[in-house]
Amino acid sequence: MVTDTELPSNEAQQPWIVLRAIAVIGIALSLFQLYAAGVQPLGLFFQRPIHLGFILVLCFLIYPVFGPNKRRGVFGWLIDGALIICGILAGAWVPMNIDIIANQIFPRNIDVFMGVLTILVVLEGARRAVGLGMTLIGAFFIAYAFAGGRGELPFLADWMPGIMNHRGYTLERVASQMTLGAEGIFGIPLGVAATFVFIFVLFGAFLEATGAGKFFIDLAYAATGRQRGGPAKAAVIASAGMGSISGSAIANVVTTGAFTIPLMKKLGYRPAQAGGIEAAASTGGQIMPPLMGAGAFLMSEFTRVPYVQIVLVSIFPAVLYFGTVYLLVHIAAVKQGMKGLEIKDLPNVRDVLAEGWHFLLPLVALIVLLVAGYSPMRVGFYAILSILAAASARALWRFATTGPTADKFAAMCKSGIKIVLNSLELGARNAVAVSMACAVAGIVVGVVGLTGLGLKFSAMMIAFSGGNIVLALILVLLASLILGMGLPVTAAYIVLIILVGPALTEQFGVPVLIAHLVVFWYSQDSNVTPPVALAGFAGAAIAGSKPMETSFQAWKYAKGLYLIPLFMVFNEEIIMGGPIPIVLWSGAIAILGLVAFAAALEGFLWAPMPIWMRVLLVPGVICLFWPDFTVEVVGTVLIGVLLTLNWLQSRDQSKLQQS
Repeated sequence: MVTDTELPSNEAQQPWIVLRAIAVIGIALSLFQLYAAGVQPLGLFFQRPIHLGFILVLCFLIYPVFGPNKRRGVFGWLIDGALIICGILAGAWVPMNIDIIANQIFPRNIDVFMGVLTILVVLEGARRAVGLGMTLIGAFFIAYAFAGGRGELPFLADWMPGIMNHRGYTLERVASQMTLGAEGIFGIPLGVAATFVFIFVLFGAFLEATGAGKFFIDLAYAATGRQRGGPAKAAVIASAGMGSISGSAIANVVTTGAFTIPLMKKLGYRPAQAGGIEAAASTGGQIMPPLMGAGAFLMSEFTRVPYVQIVLVSIFPAVLYFGTVYLLVHIAAVKQGMKGLEIKDLPNVRDVLAEGWHFLLPLVALIVLLVAGYSPMRVGFYAILSILAAASARALWRFATTGPTADKFAAMCKSGIKIVLNSLELGARNAVAVSMACAVAGIVVGVVGLTGLGLKFSAMMIAFSGGNIVLALILVLLASLILGMGLPVTAAYIVLIILVGPALTEQFGVPVLIAHLVVFWYSQDSNVTPPVALAGFAGAAIAGSKPMETSFQAWKYAKGLYLIPLFMVFNEEIIMGGPIPIVLWSGAIAILGLVAFAAALEGFLWAPMPIWMRVLLVPGVICLFWPDFTVEVVGTVLIGVLLTLNWLQSRDQSKLQQS
């Protein structure tokens, strides 16, 4: 079981019996999910409600009613005990009554009551696990469903602009929409969380518990540590590897940042700079295939595009992002005259691979099975089995080559069982927040479908932007930033794509997959954009720097997060494909544009850049984003001339230094 030293501070104070209950329920949930993923798939009205019931019980056990670091007391336990019972009822009601519910025309009073109860416990669970912002958004959308002449709250209609008005709906209709069909709480968002997301969160938990995280970090250090700014470059590479698996930019910061940030500071990076680099790199993990946090699975469900195709088209944009961060890190290191780490301070690539090569096998198995056409859920199941097989084989090899004895065998078995149980519990714990967010996102989806809000929001977006796609994308960016201040990335993406997706595709002609990728990328910006930069704040805590200064550094290093989606829209061949020469041209100018932008931002590439050169690079970059071949060629020539002059300048400076 997870020990007290491994628990968050708010849980370490809980009674041992509560911690044991959390462990048992978490392990039971993970075993249930493994059974559904690899043994016997369940129908959506069985798996989703049962999953939600487990999650609600875990949520109310892990997060006390009065907040973290506060004991419940008798009154607190009366509240939480009642909510736990309500969570069990919410998860069990639909599966136990599925035949009656499926064959009735109008819901029974008891079904309406259970619907209201489910909505309330979901909102309260989200408040505890995700934050008050998510609960307020869910409550706002329910109030919007009630607003209108025929609704429960007709007076609210007077507060809404004309285009936002609708007929209004009764409590019975809203409760039915939210809990008795596949368009509310038990809709696509929770369905994805209860299937693909959970199984890969569990996969990440097994990787973490078996030591894969340290292996990837050591490998990144061994590969880049001797270069200028080596630890920062290692942070970029390690975050690319771990971020996609962890499913959280903040979790990625605290995992890899614990190693990379102190070494960056030791090498000469300012504390805020070190924390910002780690935050920017960790945020990129969420857009990195094959997992992309939960994004690839959600996109596949929403767009009906095969998961493998989404992964394949996302590789090049992700490489562009990490390449931009890597280049900015390199420029900063060269400008500050940094050197690499001493070879004696670095792990050896051969030794790292010899010690942890088996951690590569589950990732290879995962990719092979995805390409072979297995469902993502089944792939996750087999990937977990491959981790267990690889770790077991490694342990048996060590046992056999280090003098096998009965005591060593017993100790090995005990350690293996502990790792498995810890992984099962950790996977369930890590899934609580994302599942609660997706449950409330289901409320948003249900209300949007019920009221037609998506079409109304699209009309408003067109009116505000005046039909200009650039202004529309800026509005999407601002909306994602505002939503991201109170919502996790997954929830922000779901809410935003429901509201603005139809406008981007139907009114502005953006292909469906590109519209989803743009919204998903922009949904990451709250991790690195002040004033609320959650990954930046986490990096500041480790670096010992000022949160806002660190957030501005993260914002600077994560600029690819804003530019690359624009390139997808105006040069859609890099996502949608096309004639090979055009695809290659689009890819080449994307790389050139990002290099030029990084150079203009830092005022340095091969040598310091004068102001006039930096100013001229900006229109050159804009030309590369312009959807006209002639303009792109002009921009390419302009940037090529300026960068060549900078290279010649660096050669002249090196000759002067040698003479």
